[in-house]
Amino acid sequence: MPIKGSCHCRATQFELPEAPTGLTRCTCSFCAKRGPLWAYYPAGAFKLLTARDRVSTYQWNSYTVQHHHCAICGCGTYTETPEWVDGKPDFSKLKIGVNARLLDDFDIDALPVQVIDGKNLW
Repeated sequence: MPIKGSCHCRATQFELPEAPTGLTRCTCSFCAKRGPLWAYYPAGAFKLLTARDRVSTYQWNSYTVQHHHCAICGCGTYTETPEWVDGKPDFSKLKIGVNARLLDDFDIDALPVQVIDGKNLW
C-alpha cells in the first residue's frame, strides 16, 4: 500500500509504493546535525508529488550525494545517492533515501534502525 510524506509546511510532498521495513541512521557530519532516519528505495520507486522548484539541493565534499530539502520550510526531505560497490559509487544504480521522520501516519519507532558509521567511512 502506498505511503505519503511531506515536509513541515507541506510544500514538498512525495509518495512511496510501500512503507519501509527498516531504517538507517548515519553518523556522518551532515546526518548527525540534521537527524534523519533514512528509508532507502530504488530511484524509480520515489514519486515527487509537488513541483521540483519547491525543492532545494545541497551537495558537499565530493558532490556524490544530492541532499534535498524544502525550499520554504527547510526540512530535509530526501537524498539521491549511488549504490556503493567495493567502496566506489556506481552512478548507474541510483537510490533514494527518504527521511522517514516525514512519513504521514507512520510509526518509525516500530522499525529496526541500522547505524552506519558515516563519520569514519567517508
